[in-house]
Amino acid sequence: MCRHKAKNALGHMFVSQMRELVSTLSNDSAAHVVVFRSLVPGVFCAGADLKERAQMNHRQSDLFVHGLRSLMTQIAYSAQMGLIETTRGLLPGAGGSQRLPRTVGITLAKELIFTGKRVGGQTALEMGLVNRAVEQNQTGDAAYREAFSLAREILPQAPIAVRLAKEAINRGIEVDMSSAMAIERMCYARVIPTRDRQEGMAAFIEKRPPRYTGE
Repeated sequence: MCRHKAKNALGHMFVSQMRELVSTLSNDSAAHVVVFRSLVPGVFCAGADLKERAQMNHRQSDLFVHGLRSLMTQIAYSAQMGLIETTRGLLPGAGGSQRLPRTVGITLAKELIFTGKRVGGQTALEMGLVNRAVEQNQTGDAAYREAFSLAREILPQAPIAVRLAKEAINRGIEVDMSSAMAIERMCYARVIPTRDRQEGMAAFIEKRPPRYTGE
């Protein structure tokens, strides 16, 4: 993301481009890992573009926010695997905070937005707003390097299994344990007939690295 002057604020054009990009990636069988990165120093996303919002009437504002929510849902559930990278802590209203699946994450994110409070990486980690916090490096891309390292771990894995594991987690985390286990069972049932599952078992028995094809 590189809206330098607007600090990656989410305006109509930016959101439209993001939705088109996510749709393209979701339908690309060769895309196994997606890393969202900001090229604006010190900022991941400043939230909604308030200069644009100020020019909207009530209906336009409602439709825009609905589209923004749809984008966050699309990122969270449609992409093969989403990894969100931020540079120097979270800004109030940051795009990353709005797509956290856990209730506590959403609650804390909203509280930070309402109070206008900024938090550093370690505090965000302790509050459960982020999964990892790393010390910044001289080039200012420590979080991106960490995300890229994690992406390299995910990439060799069976793409269908990774996608369905993500689906099971995203859907299961919002329901009770019994329902979550039922979701996990349905997802695993879709993995059973795949060639990749057979390849994984064969590779284990033969003590060799698996060669997954996404089939």
